[in-house]
Amino acid sequence: MTTYNTSEAAIAISAQDLTVHRDGVTILKDITLSLPSGSVVGLVGRNGAGKSTLLRCLAGLVDPSAGTSYLLGCPSSRLTDSVRERLGFVAQTPDLFDWMEVFEMLKVIGSAYSRWDETRALALAVQLDLPLGGSVRHLSGGDQQKLSVVLAMAHDPDVLLLDEPVASLDPMARREFMRALFASPLRGDVETTAPLRERTVLISSHLLADLERVVTHVAFMREGRLQLFDAWDAMQEHLRLVPPGSAPQREKVDTRSVVWTNRQTGHRVVDCRVEPAWATEGRSLLLEELFLEFNT
Repeated sequence: MTTYNTSEAAIAISAQDLTVHRDGVTILKDITLSLPSGSVVGLVGRNGAGKSTLLRCLAGLVDPSAGTSYLLGCPSSRLTDSVRERLGFVAQTPDLFDWMEVFEMLKVIGSAYSRWDETRALALAVQLDLPLGGSVRHLSGGDQQKLSVVLAMAHDPDVLLLDEPVASLDPMARREFMRALFASPLRGDVETTAPLRERTVLISSHLLADLERVVTHVAFMREGRLQLFDAWDAMQEHLRLVPPGSAPQREKVDTRSVVWTNRQTGHRVVDCRVEPAWATEGRSLLLEELFLEFNT
């Protein structure tokens, strides 16, 4: 696993040697990472890689077998009420009160947050085209996911943990969701002159083209381990896909420059920060291409 310094910015989320065992199976193994405040981190990996478990550990919903994690400086296993008020969480499967009316549920959940603003909630519902009439149980899968997003974001959280939040949404709804993360009434009323707070987002998604447009960092996971974590700009600048047989014009190459070797094709993903001679070899990769190389 390779990670790089995230700079001296304040750290919003961190994990150290986080490990989860369940029924004799290792789900997470020695996860260590630090997410700077204000970062938007894409959590990428195949089904079963451990992404959902990691998100639930960070949110304090799963107790680790070993290791620690912190959210806004507070241990995830003992989140205070004040920290919970600053957190928004969207599970992969919406966890809703299906016997309630949609608008009723917004009011009930909203009453638990001091920073909840009904105007913001309704603005986001309109932005996502969420029907507010009728019962939760009669919402489509996509509309239930929209409701989960509204519930997670309408109290204007400082940290968002999102587990496949747009998997059931159509392209138009996905676009509006991405807009809502960064430019919407959720970040404060238009009349206010107060500076906007930084929002840190950790989002798991298989829709890599959507992620690529918004992330500042990417964390790749495979089989419960962290393969690579770095700023996305740095990955684009320094990682190169090198075909079999290619080598820089040097007799000896630092083996740390090879980030991953594709056993099927022989291609290598190499890091020219470790060995600058690689900079003239191969080409940069899109996020989807990196995902395919790391999982083949």
